[in-house]
Amino acid sequence: MKKLLLSTMAIAALTFNSCSTDDNVSGGGDNGGESNLTLSGNLTENRTLTADKAYVLDGTFLVKSGSTLTIEAGTTITATAGGTDVYLLVERGGKIIANGTAAAPIRFTSSAKVPAAWGGVILNGNAFISGQNPQGQNEAGTEVNTGVRFGGDNDTESSGVLNYVIIEYTGARIDGDAEHNGLTLNGVGSGTTLSNIWIANGDDDGIEFFGGSVNASNIFVLNAKDDMFDVTQGYRGTLTNLYGIRESGFNSVTSDPRGVEADGNLDGESPSDNTQSVFTMNNVTLINGGSETKFSDMIKIRRGGTATINNALSILKGTATAEDFIDLSDGKGNANDATVVNVTFQGVPIMNAVKNPTTSTVNVSITNTGANASAFDWTGYGF
Repeated sequence: MKKLLLSTMAIAALTFNSCSTDDNVSGGGDNGGESNLTLSGNLTENRTLTADKAYVLDGTFLVKSGSTLTIEAGTTITATAGGTDVYLLVERGGKIIANGTAAAPIRFTSSAKVPAAWGGVILNGNAFISGQNPQGQNEAGTEVNTGVRFGGDNDTESSGVLNYVIIEYTGARIDGDAEHNGLTLNGVGSGTTLSNIWIANGDDDGIEFFGGSVNASNIFVLNAKDDMFDVTQGYRGTLTNLYGIRESGFNSVTSDPRGVEADGNLDGESPSDNTQSVFTMNNVTLINGGSETKFSDMIKIRRGGTATINNALSILKGTATAEDFIDLSDGKGNANDATVVNVTFQGVPIMNAVKNPTTSTVNVSITNTGANASAFDWTGYGF
C-alpha cells in the first residue's frame, strides 16, 4: 500500500502551486493569464474553483480539517492519468461543496481514458464504523493512505455536498489488497448530501461505503470493472434509485465482479465487531450486458451484513451470465437472518438463482420495476 510522503519543502511547493492566493484559485480576480491551475498538496484554507478556468489534478490533493473546497457548477477537473497518488481526498473535518446542476454538472475526468489510472474522489468523515471499541467509536486508516484516518462518533456530521457530479476513468490499483474506486465514502455522516452522481468506466468499484451513515440517491454506475455498489465496515444508511450497467462491449473484469456486494464488517475478518452494516436499498436496477463477462453474483450479502432491498430488478442481457442472482452465503459468514430482498429476475436462467442458507427472506416476483432511469436524463446516456 503506497503512502504519500512529502517533505516540508515539497509541501510548501505544492501548496504554492495549488492553494496560495497568488494563484487566485478562488477566482476573485486575474490569475496571471494562466488557463490551467494545478491541484495537489494540502488545502488549508477555503478555496473556490470556478467554471471559467481549467484545473489539473496532478497529485494527491488533501482538503484538510477546517477547510472547504467549493466547486462551481459546470467546472471540469482533469486528473493526470498514470499514477496511484493522483486523487482528491477530503479529510475528517474538511468539506467539499460540489453543487452542480442538471444543465451544468461538475466533472472529474482523466487526461487518458485508457488506462483508467487516477484515484477518484474520497470523503473521510467522523461517523461510526465497525470495530472493537466497546463504546462504538472506532477509526481506521484510509485504504489508499493508511496515515489518513476516518471514523469517529458523529453520525450526523456533514462532509459537504456532491450533487450533479460526474466521476470517470478512475480506479488506479496500488496492489492486490488496495485500489481506488470511483467514489469512496469512509465513515461519512448523514449530514452529507450525495445525489445525482454518475460514475463511469472505472477500474474497480463504482462506489463504496466504508461504514458511516450517509444516505445517497440517484447514483448511476456505468462499466465498473469490479462491483457496482459496495458497502462494508458497518455502513448504516439508505441508498435510493441505483442504476448499474455493464455494457456489452465492456469486458474488462476482476475475479469476482458483482452488482451489489455488502459485508457487515471489513473483509469478514472481525465478525464480533460492534456497528455492523445495516442498510436499505430502494429501487435498484442491475444489468450485466457483457457477453464475455460472468458476474459472480448480481447481489451478494454476506459476513454479518443486514440488508433490506426493495424493488430490485436484476437483468442478464444477451449471453451475459452470473453464478447467482442472489447469494447470501460466504465462507467468512452469511448474511444476517434479518435480511430481506424483493427482486425480479430477467434474462438467462441460472441453476442456482438464489443461495439462501439463512432464514433471510428473498421474495422473487415479476412485479419489481427497479430504478427510475429518467432521473439520469441529465447525463445524456441512452438507456
